[in-house]
Amino acid sequence: MSVPAAPFFDGRAVEAAVSPERALEAVREAFVAYARGEWTMPPKVYVPAYPAGDFRAMPALGAGHALLKWVTSFPGNPGLGLPTVMGLVLLSDASNGALRAVLDAGAVTALRTGAAAVLAAETLGRENADAAAVIGAGVNGRAAARTFAARGRRVLLWDVDAARAHAVAEELGVETAASREDALSADLVVTVTPGREPIFAEGSLMPGQHVSLMGADGPGKQEIATGELARVRVFCDDWEQASHNGDLVHAVEAGAVAREDVTELGAVLAGGARGRSSADEATAFDSTGLAIQDLAIALAALERADELELPLFRP
Repeated sequence: MSVPAAPFFDGRAVEAAVSPERALEAVREAFVAYARGEWTMPPKVYVPAYPAGDFRAMPALGAGHALLKWVTSFPGNPGLGLPTVMGLVLLSDASNGALRAVLDAGAVTALRTGAAAVLAAETLGRENADAAAVIGAGVNGRAAARTFAARGRRVLLWDVDAARAHAVAEELGVETAASREDALSADLVVTVTPGREPIFAEGSLMPGQHVSLMGADGPGKQEIATGELARVRVFCDDWEQASHNGDLVHAVEAGAVAREDVTELGAVLAGGARGRSSADEATAFDSTGLAIQDLAIALAALERADELELPLFRP
């Protein structure tokens, strides 16, 4: 008996199948389903290959499907002409185990990272927030800027590599920030950096400002000072994951932040927890990236499989 073939989505096919707006809505639905216990997600497994990088195995189950993402994070790869993030996403039918789709992990990761960053900013930012800034113009920073732009918001982009920032800004039709300080003063900020040193020092977040911290997704990474995280209102994608591998781990280890101080974004979206409490409250969202988000993007891509001319993956 032959095993059925499954469509293969390369990076371009993933982008063609799932728009930024669809990605945001899919990720929103995934957060709500996970908060309600309708989707499940075993812990992410890290396979360290430090100091160069690491491998990650990320499973999830929901909406009649199971997913496994095998993905890398090697921050030094761009200097070698290689992507930082590489790997595959396998989507299977949860009723019989049949493979339904294979997708490029880098493209899926970028889409869901941009969607989660903007979703958190729109949910937790103050109502009259104006410009949004993205710090970091790599693949995931580009995705966040593209998602903000698709939502009709003015976007400022900044990167240590000014030429890269200008190139991405021109491609997306957004602005480059005059300086890092200019970007950091925006009402809504998304940081997508290697996380080698904090972007936000203690006392730097202004009243009413929001930051989505997307870069510190593994051991040793940090985008915000521990004291600053303890000073502001904190949200995360998943407490167990973020408190072990996100920006939160530093504050938790220092005893500055405890479980009761942190609200999961899914609980806010599902109506089970309060979001921002006032226009003057500064908020931070600690994201480590969830397999349920990857599942949401994979399912959204599968909806368009018949419309695209996709090669077949034969196990």
